[in-house]
Amino acid sequence: MKLSILYRGPLSSCNYGCDYCPFAKHTETRAEHERDRQALERFVDWVAERQTDQIGILFTPWGEALVRRRYHEAFIRLTNLPQVHKVAIQTNLSSRLDWVERCDKSKTALWATYHPTQVNQERFLAKCQELDQRGVRYSVGVVGMKEHTHEIEQLRATLPDHVYLWINAYKRQPDYYTQEELQRFTGVDPLFPINNQYHPSLDESCRGGHSVISVDGDGTMRRCHFIKQPIGNIYDPNFADQLYERPCSAKTCGCHIGYVHMDKLQLNTTFGQGILERIPAQKIW
Repeated sequence: MKLSILYRGPLSSCNYGCDYCPFAKHTETRAEHERDRQALERFVDWVAERQTDQIGILFTPWGEALVRRRYHEAFIRLTNLPQVHKVAIQTNLSSRLDWVERCDKSKTALWATYHPTQVNQERFLAKCQELDQRGVRYSVGVVGMKEHTHEIEQLRATLPDHVYLWINAYKRQPDYYTQEELQRFTGVDPLFPINNQYHPSLDESCRGGHSVISVDGDGTMRRCHFIKQPIGNIYDPNFADQLYERPCSAKTCGCHIGYVHMDKLQLNTTFGQGILERIPAQKIW
């Protein structure tokens, strides 16, 4: 079986304090951290047992995971399993990076987000340079707030040419961007127009629930993060019986980690083997 898993455990805290993010406001207790550790270790053990499968994993935590050693250890163990072909994670890139030397770096990738209100660009770029020096694949992204337009363009000009810079559109406010702003952001990220919309998805074909699933800390699996109805639990020996093609039940899909798996958009061709870490298969920028 070939399966991509978007794993999101109980972790819900961050070392950054972005105004628009609720998880920056939560400080976890020791008991909450222990619950997350146990869930993560159980998940890693489960993957290790599935020796005949081909598994790719994207960690999508509600917060920042790589400031926690347990996630370093999970990466190290998972990337060294023969049945795992890719492990990626969404991160603000604030943690130390020496642990990647114990990973199989051919299977390791980071989806790094720059937060202009939380870290200066020079420091963030130094982390990117370290990833290059260590030979780790990564993409860089930023939320497309209008007040950060100049910084985003500056980031594109300063990043190495081989690094894809994606922009997540701010869609909470209708008609947020002027035509000029749309053009400027598209000049940075050619895929920005695809992100800057809610794609009609009801009854559309999607790999979610078939070859791609989301999994939470207790093993509950769903088609994706945005359809709350469970379809089973990975710790059920017969969980694979629930993996089959089914039409999307949501009216629209507006998040990259959801719509990238919609068949009609053909983004699996655009991203190829880089779909989990959000790196296009060919240079398009």
